[in-house]
Amino acid sequence: MSQPLTHLVNWSHQLLCEVLSPGDYAVDLTSGNGYDTLMLARRVGPSGRVLAIDLQAQAIETSTERLKQQGIVTTLLDKPVSTLQCGVSLVLSDHAKLAMWSTLRPRAIIANLGYCPGGQKDLVTKPESTLEALKVSCDLLAPGGRIVVVVYPGHPGGQSEADTVDQFFAGLDGRQFEVL
Repeated sequence: MSQPLTHLVNWSHQLLCEVLSPGDYAVDLTSGNGYDTLMLARRVGPSGRVLAIDLQAQAIETSTERLKQQGIVTTLLDKPVSTLQCGVSLVLSDHAKLAMWSTLRPRAIIANLGYCPGGQKDLVTKPESTLEALKVSCDLLAPGGRIVVVVYPGHPGGQSEADTVDQFFAGLDGRQFEVL
């Protein structure tokens, strides 16, 4: 008898850890409460870089506090920079603007779509911005890197976003990308 997938967050972290090493660069497209950002920061270590983006100021604040409690160096960016410092750079922005904040080639990219648990439930990721973020992510992704997207379709507009994500990944060139 097969068992349902019940620990998607743990599985998504495992998939990314398989390709991440100390000193690497990773992106969290939706920092939320900072759990994915923290995992990425631990995996790349003090010599690595993580860029964490979120639409909500509360999410950036919560993520920053979580990281600082763990002794991880954080920098709040209010404008694009030519290179990211080691540690975690956090930015209050739409994930669709990833290209504005980074030209580096990440080994790992993660996104948890929907709304930030404990945050504003009416401020959600949207199909159009998510589609742009995924296009840019695929363009930037380092060879051998991975993108993990967890979609929570239970909010208004969530199913439309889930369908958009499915269609995007289904349409990728199979010679260039493997999609699970």
